[in-house]
Amino acid sequence: MRRQDEAEDLVQLLTPEGERVAHPEYDLDLSKSQYRGLYRDMALVRRIDREAFALQRLGELGMWIPCLGQEAAQIGSGRALEPDDHVFPSYREHGVAWCRGIAPLALMGMLRGTTNGGWDPRETRFHLYTIVLGAQTLHAVGYAMGVRRDGDDSAVVAYFGDGAASEGDVSEAFNFAAVFNAPVVFFCQNNQWAISHPVGRQSRAPIYQRARGFGFPGVRVDGNDVLACLAVTRAALRHVRSGAGPFLIEAYTYRMGPHTTSDDPGRYQPAEELDEWRKKDPIARIRAYLLREGMADEAFFTEVDEEGDRMALELRDGIIAMPDPPVDAMFDHVYADRHALVEEERAWYAAYLDRFEEPGA
Repeated sequence: MRRQDEAEDLVQLLTPEGERVAHPEYDLDLSKSQYRGLYRDMALVRRIDREAFALQRLGELGMWIPCLGQEAAQIGSGRALEPDDHVFPSYREHGVAWCRGIAPLALMGMLRGTTNGGWDPRETRFHLYTIVLGAQTLHAVGYAMGVRRDGDDSAVVAYFGDGAASEGDVSEAFNFAAVFNAPVVFFCQNNQWAISHPVGRQSRAPIYQRARGFGFPGVRVDGNDVLACLAVTRAALRHVRSGAGPFLIEAYTYRMGPHTTSDDPGRYQPAEELDEWRKKDPIARIRAYLLREGMADEAFFTEVDEEGDRMALELRDGIIAMPDPPVDAMFDHVYADRHALVEEERAWYAAYLDRFEEPGA
């Protein structure tokens, strides 16, 4: 299948070589510390991601969903959010979770099986990870409709991938958001692969153009350019807060690792394609920009690397120290209140376990 033209209408503020370019509609003016902060965010998220991958290989996590290569899309959009904005993620938004103050250990606890979430969405404004593809877009639109009815000025962001864009739920969410003028930004991370299925076999047209058919604007941004992702998301949030209705962002990026730790991308990902995208690495790009503009030196990068290594060690110790949950914890949150049938099942399960002797007994 013919690949979509990635240069078509692509908003970019940093070239792959780290050179700053202008854009007529989207621009950005940050302080030196803010530019350095974006690099730090991305570098630490990548270090956390690497550590989690290693922990899964060591048997300390049941699974991990890497975000390698997508740090710019997640940090750029995450840092555009206001404290009262609400995020409905998919399952790979570790960088957005970082921006919302979710402890990395909470993410890993969920994938170790010790919690069903690990954070309170009412406090963090970051809702629980959603494994069912596209379902969170409907949740986000419903919440955004409520925000509009309440007269609140906060916004909602729904994250999903190019694979989820093929789900009917996403089209339904687009339609409801447009009809009800919901203040929601749809943020699609197009990482080119829905597991082993390339985007060219999912859509004949660029994903961002779908918004036009539903009556709201869509923009394609260079998903490996953290500055462009920040600028475009800020503009989209202003748009939805103004009452102008929803907005779609397609962050054109690349998944440089496996879909999950159970996946082998070497079976379907062309090596030359991966090599091409490695040259567009989002962290190398912002690093080159900081050096070019004299906003950071090697001492700064070393300091960030050392901070990342300390975090990784703390995560390793924290994961290993996590206690196993009670065996009947799976029954605790099926419903908001206790339910007779669930309690009956809990009792049956307890009786079943009692039939087995304890090790060493």
